[in-house]
Amino acid sequence: MKHKPLTITILTFCVATFSGMKAASAASFSVIADGLYNAGGLSFSPDGNLYVTEAGIGGSGGCVPPASGQGDSLCYGTSGAVTKIENGKTERILTGLPSIALPDGTGAGGPRDIQFDATGKPYVLIGYGANPAFRDRNLGYTDLGKIIAPDFKTNSWTSVADIANYELANNPDGGDVGSNPLGFVIDGNKLVAVDAGANDLLSVNTAGSNLQAITTFPEDILTNPVFPPSDTPSNEPAQVPSQGEEVRGPSQFATQPVPSGVAKGPDGAYYISQFTGFPFPEGGAKIYRVGADGTSVFADGFTQVTDLEFDPAGNLYALQYANQSAWKGDFDGSVIKIAADGTRTTLLSGNGLESPSALTIGADGAVYVTNRSDRPGQGQVLRIENIKSVPEPDSNLGVLAIAAFGVGCLHKKRKLLNLL
Repeated sequence: MKHKPLTITILTFCVATFSGMKAASAASFSVIADGLYNAGGLSFSPDGNLYVTEAGIGGSGGCVPPASGQGDSLCYGTSGAVTKIENGKTERILTGLPSIALPDGTGAGGPRDIQFDATGKPYVLIGYGANPAFRDRNLGYTDLGKIIAPDFKTNSWTSVADIANYELANNPDGGDVGSNPLGFVIDGNKLVAVDAGANDLLSVNTAGSNLQAITTFPEDILTNPVFPPSDTPSNEPAQVPSQGEEVRGPSQFATQPVPSGVAKGPDGAYYISQFTGFPFPEGGAKIYRVGADGTSVFADGFTQVTDLEFDPAGNLYALQYANQSAWKGDFDGSVIKIAADGTRTTLLSGNGLESPSALTIGADGAVYVTNRSDRPGQGQVLRIENIKSVPEPDSNLGVLAIAAFGVGCLHKKRKLLNLL
């Protein structure tokens, strides 16, 4: 049964905190890149250089309506880019990539993630953040909502897979049609991506064949959810599910899963971070495990997780966009380490870590994070070092189902959200 969309006039940005977490870190960081426009994913190439995507600020081209049906349209331009960081210097080595954004350059859909295969060949995931039916109709031919294979030497690229069109043609979870691919991982000859708008995990061969959904993720039913005050200023209208009625705090409320990132674990399974949808419940985000034995919740008790990464020792790192409801005006985020035994530690919380979107781990053992991802022209890449953290005393929110993973029947969505 498909839920009737709930219409909402309250406008909000993002809520992000981890229930029970206490910052206990001696980590510090240095800024190794600055001035980025809607910084997204980042990855090291085999030659040791770091690459980061910039979703851009849209442009003056055609426009599409926002996913929420509220607020300004998202307009097209070619302001997306990939930036290389080498020996302390930054260089945009791939430019002219597709981008859509609100008039002020926020809420951008464009280059969202980059990964390299074993041979060093790069792939870039281009986000979108709207109904794919409007893409070709309103914007003409673009590579929004696709995975591309770039050639940095010629500043050109080829399309590999059209994720947005897959949602339009198949709509695996049976809900409203929408697409916003945000993150992916390379697994041998497969590209495995999450579509935050479609609420699914997909796989496609690196040659572009056999694009298919691996699984979909379910709505969460919130009990006595907390909504922002009705007079809260709108920071991110595209994240409001729809327009019309005012939310008055029902005892139960169905919210979107919004998968945001994927990492391959040492056990061969895929681990998926959950950003969650409006009203972004504190402590309501999960990390899912998708393996040959099915889909299960690996860990819970987070809020708005944007990315995941495993280190060589098998520890999982989760990135939170903020530590409390962002409509409160505080955008401090966190890097949280989850050891193999389920112990959680906070490596860095706030102190300059603000609205981060993605992380990766270098050969030097440092954690690299894209910071201020929601601020065009102010985005950064941080290198977090001197990591010395203290285990959290509260174990009630530990890893779930580590030894035995159940199979879930995952489906449904209600309304696409345009993230970050």
